[in-house]
Amino acid sequence: MQELFIKKPFTFDSTFLPNREKFKQNKVSTMRFEDYHITFEIKKNLSKLGFVKPTDIQFKSIPPILKGEDVLAIAQTGTGKTAAFAIPIIDKLHQQKNLRRNDGIKCLVLVPTRELAQQIGDVFEKLSRHTRVKTFTLFGGVEQNTQIARLEESLDILIATPGRMFDLISQGYIKLDRINTLVLDEADHMLDLGFIKDILDIKRKLPKKHQTLFFSATINEKIKKLAYSLVENAIRIQISPKDPVARNVNHSVAFIKMDDKRFFLERLITENPESKILVFVRTKVRAERVFKAMERVNITSVTIHSDKDQKDRFSVMSQFRSGEVKVLVATDVSARGIDIPNVEYVVNYDLPEQSENYVHRVGRTGRGKEKGFAVTFCSDEEKPILKEIETFMGKEITVMDIEKNDYHDTLDFTEDADGNWKALINDNEAFLKKQKKPFKGKRRK
Repeated sequence: MQELFIKKPFTFDSTFLPNREKFKQNKVSTMRFEDYHITFEIKKNLSKLGFVKPTDIQFKSIPPILKGEDVLAIAQTGTGKTAAFAIPIIDKLHQQKNLRRNDGIKCLVLVPTRELAQQIGDVFEKLSRHTRVKTFTLFGGVEQNTQIARLEESLDILIATPGRMFDLISQGYIKLDRINTLVLDEADHMLDLGFIKDILDIKRKLPKKHQTLFFSATINEKIKKLAYSLVENAIRIQISPKDPVARNVNHSVAFIKMDDKRFFLERLITENPESKILVFVRTKVRAERVFKAMERVNITSVTIHSDKDQKDRFSVMSQFRSGEVKVLVATDVSARGIDIPNVEYVVNYDLPEQSENYVHRVGRTGRGKEKGFAVTFCSDEEKPILKEIETFMGKEITVMDIEKNDYHDTLDFTEDADGNWKALINDNEAFLKKQKKPFKGKRRK
């Protein structure tokens, strides 16, 4: 059987548009973190993590953030946005010679999901080692008493999801009057989820003079208006705005009937046994159905969605990150900003309801300088959504031509007995033949 998912080489190219301050491409390529006027401890941490040169978004963001300016930054996923704001924030807090532990939280980082909160918290922890800066990550789904006890200790930076944070603010455990930097990461998603009123309430409780940093991979016109209402005379930074998806991702779409998608997913996984594959579906019910379909053909996978408790979600992400499990079936809760190493394939098993979510999904592969593949399974009823995605991206997605014989071969060779129509026919014929054989047993008198 001919392989459907053939890997084709392609090159990585990075482009960006200038913002209010002009930068030259050759300057980006020669700048090193050791050239920055940041504390030695941070430079040492960056070196241990293998970070030598800043990415485009880091190069453009760090100077204005250090100056205390508001920043509105739009950049592709996998370009190092977290470090772009974490480095200058940690440096500024560390450089305050008379930093008092009982002064309260100085920086609040708001993120939309628990997984992203944990990931960003890990970055802050690694970059702030051996400095005087203390960080804490707060999210829901876990018992709050331990978190309350931690909040009563001396903290400088709080990374939080809105739900749990608003709960603890209302209970009086979190004070906002000393915060001088507010970061909204994947901010368009939070605003789209309806947190704009809560965010405006938070800003009213902050000191009048404070810095606001807005980071996201995508932004639409509606969210852009809200974003500008949150920042003041902001530095606008936009990396590769004409192509919102990293250029080292190979995109393709296969037109497949809705009921046949599980067989093509089985084939892709079988043909790429060593690859880490992230499969996106539209609903948590669909996630569990795909999981069961893969289980029937002896393919090990795990699922992540909002019905899972926090302990299970962290366990699933750990298994997938480490490569213990190669296939993760997820709803869009995992698409936002999560950095999972070495994901070679992102499969859009279902097309997303919102076109910009395609960007966040496929951004899980091809991160940094790695190459990745985004494969979309599109049914007839999903073709209008595909057109919206192509319009959003400003280009057509390459169609994967599947010959009729190859399409049927995929259905024939599945190990799923419920889906292998030839096997069903053969079993049925065998059953009918058996029914026609004379009865040889003892008859009841």
